[in-house]
Amino acid sequence: MTFDVAGDAYDRFMGRYSRPLAARFADWLEVAPGQEAIDVGCGPGALTGVLVERLGGGGVRAVDPSAPFVETCRERFPGVDVRQGAAESLPFEDATCDVAAACLVVHFMTDPVAGVGEMRRVTRPGGRVGATVWDLAGSRAPMWPLWDAVAELEPQHPGERGFRGGSRTGLVEILEAAGLRDVESAEVEVTVSHPSFEEWWEPYLHGVGPAGDAVAALGPDGRRRLEEVLRRRLGDGPFDLSAVAYVARGRP
Repeated sequence: MTFDVAGDAYDRFMGRYSRPLAARFADWLEVAPGQEAIDVGCGPGALTGVLVERLGGGGVRAVDPSAPFVETCRERFPGVDVRQGAAESLPFEDATCDVAAACLVVHFMTDPVAGVGEMRRVTRPGGRVGATVWDLAGSRAPMWPLWDAVAELEPQHPGERGFRGGSRTGLVEILEAAGLRDVESAEVEVTVSHPSFEEWWEPYLHGVGPAGDAVAALGPDGRRRLEEVLRRRLGDGPFDLSAVAYVARGRP
């Protein structure tokens, strides 16, 4: 699995869903003018951009382990302190933000409890630490049509259902295990309109994340068969796809 891809490739794959989710997530965390925030696992900057709109560039910091994502985020938001690093060892001092947020990243952390624990460390008393992950366990992520089709062709493929934090209970457990208090959670639904099958399908061909890896592993013949199954199910377009994410927050 890799995220060592260009920021634009990730945007075409997931940004179309993560941008509207990020706005809802910021609402859930009650991000307000005058606060300072850290975007952990910022990627190309879906949540970073929302935070900049609400707090200004000087009030936002961001970190991601992927060099291409860090470069893209820096280019897009020149006023933001964007650093390359892992969630499990954040390159920021203790108690330096009011909000620490991880948008669609906790389930990819090497050690989610340690990563959220670091988010707690850099957050001031009384602040918010929050995370959001698609409902992977319930097959309600944006990638659900792809995984359903993969299961038809390769029933043994694990998909993403087993990712830690990919259920409401699992996400809450991670925050609580990291030492957060007053943890609460909710569901957020996002609907995206796709003008054509090709617009929806093309981003899956660039090897982004587990879904991109699964498509690449099928080889040319397997990809053709997968595309046939998906086109039969989704049609030529336009069509809407809805996805559900869990959001959770707690106090340090």
